[in-house]
Amino acid sequence: MVDSPFLMWVLRVCACVWFWAGLTFAQLPSRPPNILLITLDTTRADRMGFLGSKRGLTPHLDAMTQQGVVFTRAYSHVPITTASHATILTGTYPQFNHVNDFGVPLSSKNPYLPDILHAQGYHTAAFLASMALDPTGGAPGLDRGFDTCDAGFQHEGFKNQTRYQTVERRGGEVVARAVAWLNQHLKGPFFLWVHLYDAHDPYDPPEPYKTRYAKNLYDGEIAYADASVGKLFRELKARGLYDGSVIAVMADHGEALGAHGEDTHGVFLYDETIHVPLVIKLPQATTQEKLDNRVELVDVMPTLLQAVGVAVPAEVQGESLLPIMQAQAGETTGAVDAWRDRPAYAQADYAHLAYGWSAEKALRTGKYLYVEAPRRELYDQLADPKAEHNLAPTSKAVADTLAAKTEEFHQKTTNKRELPKTVVDQSAQEKLAALGYVGSGTYVSKSGSSEEPDPKDKIATANVIRQVNFLFENGRFEDAIPVLEELVKKETGMAMLYGKLGGSYMKTHQYEKAVPVLRKAVELDPALTMAQMDLGRALLRTEDFNGAATVFETLLARMPLMLDAHLFLEVAYARAGRVPDTIKECEKVIEIMPEHYGSYLTLGRALAKSGNDEGAIPKLEKAATLRPQAPDPHVSLAEIYVRLGRKAEAERERAEAQRLAMTPQEQP
Repeated sequence: MVDSPFLMWVLRVCACVWFWAGLTFAQLPSRPPNILLITLDTTRADRMGFLGSKRGLTPHLDAMTQQGVVFTRAYSHVPITTASHATILTGTYPQFNHVNDFGVPLSSKNPYLPDILHAQGYHTAAFLASMALDPTGGAPGLDRGFDTCDAGFQHEGFKNQTRYQTVERRGGEVVARAVAWLNQHLKGPFFLWVHLYDAHDPYDPPEPYKTRYAKNLYDGEIAYADASVGKLFRELKARGLYDGSVIAVMADHGEALGAHGEDTHGVFLYDETIHVPLVIKLPQATTQEKLDNRVELVDVMPTLLQAVGVAVPAEVQGESLLPIMQAQAGETTGAVDAWRDRPAYAQADYAHLAYGWSAEKALRTGKYLYVEAPRRELYDQLADPKAEHNLAPTSKAVADTLAAKTEEFHQKTTNKRELPKTVVDQSAQEKLAALGYVGSGTYVSKSGSSEEPDPKDKIATANVIRQVNFLFENGRFEDAIPVLEELVKKETGMAMLYGKLGGSYMKTHQYEKAVPVLRKAVELDPALTMAQMDLGRALLRTEDFNGAATVFETLLARMPLMLDAHLFLEVAYARAGRVPDTIKECEKVIEIMPEHYGSYLTLGRALAKSGNDEGAIPKLEKAATLRPQAPDPHVSLAEIYVRLGRKAEAERERAEAQRLAMTPQEQP
């Protein structure tokens, strides 16, 4: 029996005025085509052989393009992983979907490719290589519409594991997981998204690429990622799934590699990070086509939907590329020339959100690249492809015109609905830091001016912060401290830097040093969650229990569901001798975590101090049940039974406490 999604697809195909390159209607496939989406993180266009590179890094991708359409001028909209993928999968600009930072939820009100395809009967799966795209980490809501979303990164430090078991996976493992899923879904139709993170810093390709490309490890990562893609293609071909599938390969953004002073990506909007490779292969295609029209990653989602005969939602802001793809293949005439020289828009909010510097917007139109910044920039991309000669000071009229167009475009494409709230908690922020990213901060200039600094003046600081993050990642906090001490002397208004320095003091048990530094961080940015948590913990360590309680109370007033803050607050109350507050706080925690050992132990002891020995007994017994190897509940129970005159029970609990204290190694 044919299901309704299939019938709907057939009707849509029959209604379409276009048809597959090289096919007639009589040759249409018997079911909707499978879709394979491959995103190559942090991959520069100039490393692709099919885009003219002579480095020989991408033989498998080069071979794939022999059956695809290569877009030589494709552009990303944002040089950050999570935000760029949100644009790819929703077909909307960052200012519409509002995913402009890590931890910003992807609203269910946005059109979403996997959700749409799932509703059409597609099996849907995502195999993700980085915690930055993990729905439980940096990308909440990204799992919508997926039957399988293979992420689940757990970062608890690298003491016994490498980053490849904690915050990212190598391409070979991602592909192996995807192939295992394919083996269970051979009948399709399926939508499979494979994300490879290898080219992201730190550059550490496996052998033999590490030795072969020892002088340029970034190139080694590109070559390894290409080999991983090649393996996936071979597996598809072996199962007869390659030729009949729609395959789209692209980068989410590039990598600066020192251009314009930026070591990696996220701050600037030059071609090194915004010009990206993009190739789309249609079913049964046999030849390569190259298109020089300017296109955007926002166009990918509507193109894939139209390629399989699924209606494109009205909210989608991208434009399907199929008309110009078919025109290039000779199916229609004039469409390539008629395709307007569409501007390409990009924005970079990371410097503003992470460091408190100015955000940037960019527009590529005609021969120009315009960058909106405190000191605006204008480049003639034909005469100056590396954007080395800023024309804005001498070409004011052109710069003014493009500034107006940039603002007009931004306003026209912005969604005015209420912004989703960022949900990156302390644990997730620590995970993101292990990827080299930082949480939000607020810059306060020495002069007290509210004007935000131009990122061009601060890029060296951004590079140092990135280096500090990798010292953190490897547990080298002692090495990070002198770097941060010098940096805070230079950047006196960056709360995030004080937070990192205070956190480093905490990690090296220098609690007295940590307190004033963390106070400064919180003073500069009261919303800096990690600094507030560390300040409260530092005050606990220095036995300022009431001070710690005040910090955690303030934090919980802003984030009432932050469990770690509740746990530390109950400890602060208990150590300060604030018995009624301790009881109330323990009861709050137990409502959230009904099996939390520490809260039952603390609550039992607090009830006993309040004179409620009978009420304390069941709480302490519960603690003993939750952690059978712990002597502490039995010690407290013995004391209570002594006060109650129940000598036999007191002796029993005292003996059990002694036994557990003497033989902890024998306990489970």
